[in-house]
Amino acid sequence: MPELRKDPIVGRWVIISTERGKRPCDFIVKHPDTKGGFCPFCPGNEDKTPKEVLSYREPGTSQNGPGWRIRVVPNKYPALRIEGNLGRRGDGVYDIMNGIGAHEVIIESPNHEDTLSTVSAKQFEEILWAYRDRMVDLKKDHRLRYIMIFKNYGDAAGASLEHPHTQLIALPIIPKRVQEEIDGSLEYYNYKERCIFCDVIRQELMQMKRVVTENGDFIAVTPYAPKTPFSIWILPKEHGARFEDAQKNQYRNLAEIFSDVHKRMDKVLNKPPYNFILHTSPIKNGDLEYYHWHFEIMPVLTKVAGFEWGTGFYINPTPPEDAAMFLREVKI
Repeated sequence: MPELRKDPIVGRWVIISTERGKRPCDFIVKHPDTKGGFCPFCPGNEDKTPKEVLSYREPGTSQNGPGWRIRVVPNKYPALRIEGNLGRRGDGVYDIMNGIGAHEVIIESPNHEDTLSTVSAKQFEEILWAYRDRMVDLKKDHRLRYIMIFKNYGDAAGASLEHPHTQLIALPIIPKRVQEEIDGSLEYYNYKERCIFCDVIRQELMQMKRVVTENGDFIAVTPYAPKTPFSIWILPKEHGARFEDAQKNQYRNLAEIFSDVHKRMDKVLNKPPYNFILHTSPIKNGDLEYYHWHFEIMPVLTKVAGFEWGTGFYINPTPPEDAAMFLREVKI
């Protein structure tokens, strides 16, 4: 019988369609032909992008030239711009402000063919450090309130360029979905005086039904009420509200488990398109006792249609326990 499951953090209900019970082979991922042609992110084309705001380079190489391992540049077509003031104002019953913020691209590798499954653990760690370094720098801007790190991989997930990259958008507001997650966490904390994410981690480690993999610092699980099949959370076992405050050794272990999860996902689901999002505390909220930073990875295997848009319900054809089993047992 299908199940209705409630996300314990944001209170969103999802339908787990257990009778459909889709297995990995039931999701046919069609990979489009490689686009090819000119790529502005490849080495030698540095003059075709805005000037870099951060790079990790080989000794003796110059800014805005070849020799980089990681390169961060402003988005050439930004959703928000860093220049100007907020200009908050009213327009009758409406509210409006200027589109102030930052929109950057973290170019993850000089190799056009790399993916997060193929880069070395050291390279993956440097990618995470680039996220952290840009967040620490942008937090100094008093106009900004939230920094979103996200990745779109594959056409179906919204990627417009093939070269491996992640995006960063810094916003002058806290997004509604972020606030809902924080509010849900606070409600649980006020009731039980514990972090709900810490409780989730303890329960998942005790039950081991939805654990994909773990190491000394991190756990990867399929969430209890996922919107989409084969969604995965990667959470630090030690409580922390802000990604950028993680310890140095944690970034190393995060890179290892992140790489491990990508390899499992590629093997089980045939290199699916996916999105991932970093969930972290807003800039001015401090180190919250009731919130816990984490990454959410969502393979794009199903489509949102009329029922989902009309009701806010999501139908997930693969129980998270089954997804965790497939991912956990695959040989990588």
